[in-house]
Amino acid sequence: MIDSPALNLIILALVTLQRLGELWLSNRNTRRLLAKGAREHSPAHYPLIVAVHLLWLVTLWWLAPTRPVDGFWLAFFVAIEVFRIWVLATLGPRWTTRIIVLPGAPLVRRGPYRFVNHPNYLVVVLEIAVLPLVFGLWQVAVIFSLLNAAVLTIRIRAEDRTLRR
Repeated sequence: MIDSPALNLIILALVTLQRLGELWLSNRNTRRLLAKGAREHSPAHYPLIVAVHLLWLVTLWWLAPTRPVDGFWLAFFVAIEVFRIWVLATLGPRWTTRIIVLPGAPLVRRGPYRFVNHPNYLVVVLEIAVLPLVFGLWQVAVIFSLLNAAVLTIRIRAEDRTLRR
C-alpha cells in the first residue's frame, strides 16, 4: 500500500484528463464521419452512459483522495490503459463514443478485434471495476460495475443490431 494523497490526485487527474481527451477525440471523429456520410444509430441511451461514467468519476474524486493506493491494482489499471490505447489505435478515425456507421466501410477485424467482438467495452468494464480497487473502494467497484453492466447491455444490443443490418 502506498499512502500518498499526492499520488491519488495525480491518478485521478490523469484519468479525468484521459476521459476529457477521449471526448474531444470522439467528437472530432464523429464530426468527420458524419461529414463523410456516416449515420448515428440508437443515440437515446448515450446520456445514460455519460451519466454513469461521470458519476463514477465524481464518486472517485469524492472518496479516493485520502485512501491508500494498492500497487497491484494500480499496475493492473495501467495494463488496462495500454489495452485501451491498442483499441483506439486500431480503430483510428473510426473510434467514437457513439454508434456511428459509415456505409460501405468494412468491420474492423484486426488488432484486439481479432480476439474479442467489443474490446473497447471490455476495457470499460475493467476500468470501472479496477480503478476503485486501486483505492480499496470495493463497494464503488461493485455498484458501478452493476450500473455499467446495465447500460452496456443496452449499448451492445443496439450496436450489434446496427452492425447486423
